[in-house]
Amino acid sequence: MFVRTYAGAVVGIDAVKVTVEVNITGGGLGLYLVGLPDNAVKESEQRIRSAFDNIGERMSGRKTVVSLAPADLRKEGAGFDLPIAVGILAAMERVPAEAVEGTLFVGELSLDGSLKPVRGVLPIAVCARDAGLRRLVVPADNAAEAAVVDGIEILGVGSLGQLLGALRGETTLEAARPAAEDSSDAAAERYAEDFADVKGQTFAKRALEIAAAGGHNVIMIGSPGSGKTMLARRLPTILPPLTREEALETTKIHSVAGKGHAGGLMTQRPFRAPHHLTSQVALIGGGQSPQPGEVSLAHNGVLFLDELPEFGRSVLEVLRQPLEEKRIVVSRARYSVAYPANFMLVAAMNPCPCGYYNHPTRECVCSPGAVHRYMSRISGPLMDRIDLHVEVTPVLPNELSDRTPGEPSAAIRERVVRARAVQEERFRGVAGVHTNAMMNSALLNEYCRLDAAAASLLERAMERLSLSARAYDRIRKVARTIADLAGRAEVAAQDIAEAINYRSLDRGNWGR
Repeated sequence: MFVRTYAGAVVGIDAVKVTVEVNITGGGLGLYLVGLPDNAVKESEQRIRSAFDNIGERMSGRKTVVSLAPADLRKEGAGFDLPIAVGILAAMERVPAEAVEGTLFVGELSLDGSLKPVRGVLPIAVCARDAGLRRLVVPADNAAEAAVVDGIEILGVGSLGQLLGALRGETTLEAARPAAEDSSDAAAERYAEDFADVKGQTFAKRALEIAAAGGHNVIMIGSPGSGKTMLARRLPTILPPLTREEALETTKIHSVAGKGHAGGLMTQRPFRAPHHLTSQVALIGGGQSPQPGEVSLAHNGVLFLDELPEFGRSVLEVLRQPLEEKRIVVSRARYSVAYPANFMLVAAMNPCPCGYYNHPTRECVCSPGAVHRYMSRISGPLMDRIDLHVEVTPVLPNELSDRTPGEPSAAIRERVVRARAVQEERFRGVAGVHTNAMMNSALLNEYCRLDAAAASLLERAMERLSLSARAYDRIRKVARTIADLAGRAEVAAQDIAEAINYRSLDRGNWGR
């Protein structure tokens, strides 16, 4: 007997509908899987046989051919266990063939017949809905994640036996419902960190507020213990709450990477802090079975690189494309996938190998050549792509002992949200541009016009600091954000002056 069911294959952060065709004939023996299955899919035969034995079913003794179409798309992962098993049972007439029509199945089978969660369920749910299917059956642990997709019935099951009872009409399954979504404010308040805990560091906090308001990249340079990591970890607490579209896209990426949010959609912006021994593939993505890297897992959030000069030079250089294009394209001989990578880069580093160059009380033991070599580990093109360079000075003892709480993250976030609202209105109708940091040259010339005083100030700074053309544009973008925070329609000379102040740590001027 011939039966057709459906499965899903993840490609990048999206999914493709896979037709699972099962045909049982009288000529021959054994199970044959065709359609470019990888080893995990081929091994499904043994898992399915064991699961059948443990729920009281038996595999057909006749020749069984399972075709996974499209045949030229490689099928990877154990998520094909359930659709293949259901297709075989339907072809054996153990369940009604009409019961599996219009349904996409996904799940990994344990040997006892229970279902294990799989990655990529959210994009598969979107694919099933867009393909016009009426129902999606997933492992119970994936049900909340899939249920955030409207327009399709989501059924979560704990075992193959439970599913068979429902397909035979012996029991009923209740459709999964999305978990109650937190309000934006409630999600933001659940951060463990808060800027109220930060003592002193007025200059650095102001720079991070500007960065959050305009989506700018930041590097903080300071001696050990000055608070660079503490400040970076609090940056997500002042970013605007995720919109539903951002939450859906971010959750899809984490679902594909096997880091799905158990409660459904992610409600907080991601913060990723890979170690400096991270490889290029781990940072950018790819691999034999392509996976999103850290830059994509930080999409719509923050990528924090601590001890920046300790990262490999080649690892840092691969950041240049995603910083400019807000996405990463991974091309290999057998595949090419694109992952979104619209993140804020926050980097931290010591000023020299010993860490105490320009320290107010401790003496640096590094030679000028050692300081230069240390700074040279970061290329000029990469430093040019970082908008704000912030020198973080040690906190004074009297500031540390002050029990007066600092300004809370909620108050800073209100100003950031107002500035972002101005930018959303400004770029309404401009595809792919939402913040000042994303402006191209045409938008920059339109919205960052400078009067004579501001233009003159910027020209003098370019000559004195020997800044590049890219740095010239980034100063204007930062100045535009500063003006937005102040509620000014036009960029003033004072905005340019403050923006220039955040370029004083350019590598070529370090130590002057």
